Amino acid sequence: MSNRVYIFDTTLRDGEQSPGVSLNINEKLQIARQLVRLGVDIIEAGFPITSPGDFAAVQAVAREVRGITVAGLARANFKDIDRAYEALKEAEQARIHTFIATSDIHLKYKLRKDREQVLEAAVAAVKHAKKYTSDVEFSAEDASRSDIDYLSRVFAEVIKAGATVINIPDTVGYTTPEEYAQFIRSIMEKTPGIEKAIVSVHCHDDLGLAVANSLAAVGAGARQVEGTINGIGERAGNAALEEVVMGLYTRKDRFGLTTGFNTKEIYRTSRLVSSLTGMPVQPNKAVVGKNAFAHESGIHQDGVLKERTTYEIMNPEMLGISSNNLVLGKHSGRHAFRERLSELGFELSDEELNLAFARFKALADKKKEITDQDLQALVEDEIRQIPETYVLEYFHISSGTSVVPTATVGLRVGGERKEDAACGDGPVDAIYKTIDKITGLSCTLVLYAINAITGGTDALGDVTVKLRCEGREKVYTGRGVSTDVLEASAKAYVNAVNKLMYDIH
Repeated sequence: MSNRVYIFDTTLRDGEQSPGVSLNINEKLQIARQLVRLGVDIIEAGFPITSPGDFAAVQAVAREVRGITVAGLARANFKDIDRAYEALKEAEQARIHTFIATSDIHLKYKLRKDREQVLEAAVAAVKHAKKYTSDVEFSAEDASRSDIDYLSRVFAEVIKAGATVINIPDTVGYTTPEEYAQFIRSIMEKTPGIEKAIVSVHCHDDLGLAVANSLAAVGAGARQVEGTINGIGERAGNAALEEVVMGLYTRKDRFGLTTGFNTKEIYRTSRLVSSLTGMPVQPNKAVVGKNAFAHESGIHQDGVLKERTTYEIMNPEMLGISSNNLVLGKHSGRHAFRERLSELGFELSDEELNLAFARFKALADKKKEITDQDLQALVEDEIRQIPETYVLEYFHISSGTSVVPTATVGLRVGGERKEDAACGDGPVDAIYKTIDKITGLSCTLVLYAINAITGGTDALGDVTVKLRCEGREKVYTGRGVSTDVLEASAKAYVNAVNKLMYDIH
């Protein structure tokens, strides 16, 4: 059996199914490019049949990324599979991922089919997908609650039909590690021809066991793990790939397995996904959380200072978390700025560098100490901008305990400045109501979150908003960064509105 574990990233498909997450094509491409740098083996770019937007996003990823497999999801019917192939046909390496439920509860209440009908549909789907590509993955939805003899029979038949990967999902996060490992072993023992396919697992985190179940399955012989960055996904999410990979690496004494991950890109990938989805990473999250390498206990601090491995089983620098905190100041030049960004993993065009350098100089005039985290936030905020229908030119606030908060805002639209004013329950509310007056939109704020990039009263404020506009179901995420939290709030709202306008046009 191979000691190589393949990493199947479904951030752009299952991850985007997180409530309130909606990525446009440009954002999906940014994540896909970073996933290539991270070293995942397969990117599941979407579910092409679900919408024209999802089709276009899968198509864009398939056209652009190289040196990696791009997959599209399809139910076990010909229409879905045909649509998936249309989206994937320009990929360097295309995989059609087709699925159907196999548990009795799904057959009875959802599909309303018997076991033989489902088996026939699964085989027919794989045969049809095989006409388009040699790489076909078959998933048995709700496999962990399926009858094991029936499931083995389904897998044997789809492998005969040409499936190269068989996926055994814990779709509802129901199983436990020991139980799941035994389930995987039994499937591998009972399924004729299983050696012709890669066994994959896809675990959900409803009971907080997705990573543990994935690692247990790998220990039992699975050689592909499906999951997402930061563990995002529907309901409680998926297995967090960064945790799975670092589990395999840190405990290679137990697993003896390898992946193709470039671990130095883990932290940056986590930040990118968090930023674009508007889903903050909880401070105590494993591997990439803010507190993952923080030590408050005096005993722990003493131990780490004497020998890092006393309380740190992973080296933060291995994850791309720099230990070089204070980096640049207002007297630093363009060359030093470019070099530091390169060390942080950013390779900017001359135009992007000029824009980022101008923002860095403006920040340096306001903030004495500029950290790597500041630089990352600044550059990410700059280079991820979409075409701007509206540009924030200025805002003025009148607010206090004895006055009604009032905002005056100026936005540039093309070559024209538009100005207006409004009152609100607070300064942020007043700013947002004024922006709505200028744009003519009626938006509902679904989420407002603010995070300090570093400590100190001069810390950069990183604001994320999610808004839904009247007449549209989609939620739009915006982000703004500034030492002034009101400015960051205004920029985030304008950014979300610009995404809406980009979507419309």
